[in-house]
Amino acid sequence: MAIEYRRLGKHGVLVSNICLGTMNFGWYTSEKDSFKIMDRALELGINFFDTADVYGWSGQHGDTELIIGRWFAQGNGRRQAVVLATKVYNPVKRKENRPEPNSETRCLSAMKIKKHCENSLRRLQTEWIDIYQMHHIDRQCPWDEIWQAFGSLINQGKIVYVGSSNFAGWDIATACQEAQKRNLAGLVSEQSIYNLMNRTVELEVLPACQYYGLGFIPYSPLAGGLLAGIKEKTDGRRSDQGLLKTYQEKKHQIERFEKLCKKIGEEPAVIALAWLLHNPVVTAPIIGPRTVQQLESVIRATEIKLDNEILKELDEIFPGPGQAPESYAW
Repeated sequence: MAIEYRRLGKHGVLVSNICLGTMNFGWYTSEKDSFKIMDRALELGINFFDTADVYGWSGQHGDTELIIGRWFAQGNGRRQAVVLATKVYNPVKRKENRPEPNSETRCLSAMKIKKHCENSLRRLQTEWIDIYQMHHIDRQCPWDEIWQAFGSLINQGKIVYVGSSNFAGWDIATACQEAQKRNLAGLVSEQSIYNLMNRTVELEVLPACQYYGLGFIPYSPLAGGLLAGIKEKTDGRRSDQGLLKTYQEKKHQIERFEKLCKKIGEEPAVIALAWLLHNPVVTAPIIGPRTVQQLESVIRATEIKLDNEILKELDEIFPGPGQAPESYAW
């Protein structure tokens, strides 16, 4: 096992180079099994957990945070051992909540940030959130209001760092510049989709993260299962019509990729994660295991170093977009 601890960009906090994603908790994975996965993650050395206030799809928004909160409540230093990240932006609809504009819309108003933070803290049964992430950019809300809200929560000790998710490169730049004007630390991380089949962030998002010193946290590292050996799998996800359609469209690439993985002697999921880990801008790919076995199987990726020949072949199979502006200008 080769779990390592990396700084989150230029910042001092150390997180494991694999991040445990919890989207499946309470959906595909029962609470009992979710507890087992989190216990095993800590045993393996994974200290970085990611969630969101809207996770809990098969029940209600917020159910995933409730599961994590009940796990923390078992004690034995669980909360202190975890660098916890959650998110704000989307509506969080729960039966006990009366509909009201600031909760029912997608936004980053100061009122919403405050209310949703308080609700997440209560569900998670914790006094603080380590990384409070904007789940999406709010182009209508002024940065004065957004940074004032986050600054207030930092001063109250309710959050430690602020992160972003699904931001464009220029959104990251704007957020960091606006924070600097207010003598705030600004963003510590960006979380975006990134995998061999979707490399769009290489154009401007990754360069922005590198310039401003953000840690980069890729989600969907296995492209929804397409990079996990889908050609040989019959685990239920193959019935997803959208996934099957993409598989048919990308069949030639996927078959070449799986053939390369066989030649290397490693599982496709392991190679896909190892490819992300070779990038120095990447802090920790987010994995979303539904079972302890799935969690354990991907740890192998932290032990693999891909040589230049393999990296070149992966680029040939899944060409990247290049870096802006050179990719479309001189």
